[in-house]
Amino acid sequence: MEKHQPLKESVHILGVCGTFMAGVALLAREKGFKVSGQDANVYPPMSTQLERSGIHLTSGYEANAADLNTESYIIGNALSRGKFPIVEEILNRKLNYISGPQWILENVLKNYQTVIAVSGTHGKTTTTSLIAWILEYAGLQPGFLIGGVPENFGVSARLGKDNFFVIEADEYDSAFFDKRSKFIHYHPDILILNNLEFDHADIFSDLPAIQKQFEYLVRTVPSNGLIIKNHTDENLSAVLHKACWTSVETFGENRADWSIGQSNSDGSEFEVVYKSKYQGKVVWSLIGKHNQYNALAALSCANRVGIDSQTAIKALEQFKNVKRRMEYLGDINRLKIYSDFAHHPTAIKTTLNGLRAKVGPEKIMVVLECGSNTMRMGVHKDTLPQSLQEANQVLFLRPTHDWGIDEVSKKCHSQSRVCENVEEIIVQLKSLSDQPHHVVLMSNTGFGGLPQKLFQ
Repeated sequence: MEKHQPLKESVHILGVCGTFMAGVALLAREKGFKVSGQDANVYPPMSTQLERSGIHLTSGYEANAADLNTESYIIGNALSRGKFPIVEEILNRKLNYISGPQWILENVLKNYQTVIAVSGTHGKTTTTSLIAWILEYAGLQPGFLIGGVPENFGVSARLGKDNFFVIEADEYDSAFFDKRSKFIHYHPDILILNNLEFDHADIFSDLPAIQKQFEYLVRTVPSNGLIIKNHTDENLSAVLHKACWTSVETFGENRADWSIGQSNSDGSEFEVVYKSKYQGKVVWSLIGKHNQYNALAALSCANRVGIDSQTAIKALEQFKNVKRRMEYLGDINRLKIYSDFAHHPTAIKTTLNGLRAKVGPEKIMVVLECGSNTMRMGVHKDTLPQSLQEANQVLFLRPTHDWGIDEVSKKCHSQSRVCENVEEIIVQLKSLSDQPHHVVLMSNTGFGGLPQKLFQ
């Protein structure tokens, strides 16, 4: 197929270890581009898969990277004017540059018959992975770009060998020179709208500002496409009320097209119902109501492309989740250690609710780094204590720019403590080693290498 023709151009990617930009690097490499990249922070799992793919990585953003013999620079949205010497050098020398989302549209997505995009404040990575896996299980070999590493595939992006491409559609901006949300570039044929809450306070002033971007996204879906929407999300309903010329299928509770029948308490077993008709029972390794909703959205998408529910449900039962999505890392003495990417109070709450339903009265400790830009600004400080109520104990890592983490700690329902650094966290965890605990490390960054240091 044309999309697999080898190319000879070279690209250098700035911000290459970000979850999205790492996927761009892998796709460019697979297409035959000569790929290199640099980032301020090089950490797993993205750095690991990039190095495994033979992509040379440089740490830091010095201007000498502009001396590379490369045809184009792909600039991630983490970079801005005035702070990064390499950016100033690229502009001063009038070198070719482009945003990651625009590069994906021009070099990847235009070559596929059906583009499936998964959007929403929460659940994008898991739902995108579920859809890609169902298509793979059904023999369709899709291409995909996912903001994480699904364990069924071992990579976050690939071109695939069929006419389907599944992409995680983020509402964050594209680049310092393109402030549109990334997903505006993707032009999907099937669009999943998981949910919509206020987030990304560093670029959006309020919820209506985010809704406006989702409205623009909905306007790009063709009339012969499909929008798959969370039935009970009123913020999404407001978006569709303003802009929708496409058929809509819903998932969720009650009158949704796709709904949950009988279910056990932790969500690891549940019945699937489509328009009042029983489709089958899912028995899988994931837990929580939020993951049940992710599954329903994926089942709706599978149905749209002609995969029967029985096949799709069998695929769900063999799904192995995504790295850092309640990923079980192992035991340290009597501590069961998990890594989770949750960085919004709603995601934290639903994740802990699922774990509590699974482990019952056993003790849960949360170790939380407020790593997202919104968390670093303290936007969610009023809702954060309530999201942690299922934890028996909480350890906070003090933010670099402290917006009142001690106040949040005092308001927690459970025993909590603010630690000054990763080393203090490790000391606190060692003091628990004579008591059985489920320890959930929650961060959307490298967390100062905490997981690796724990096991060392």
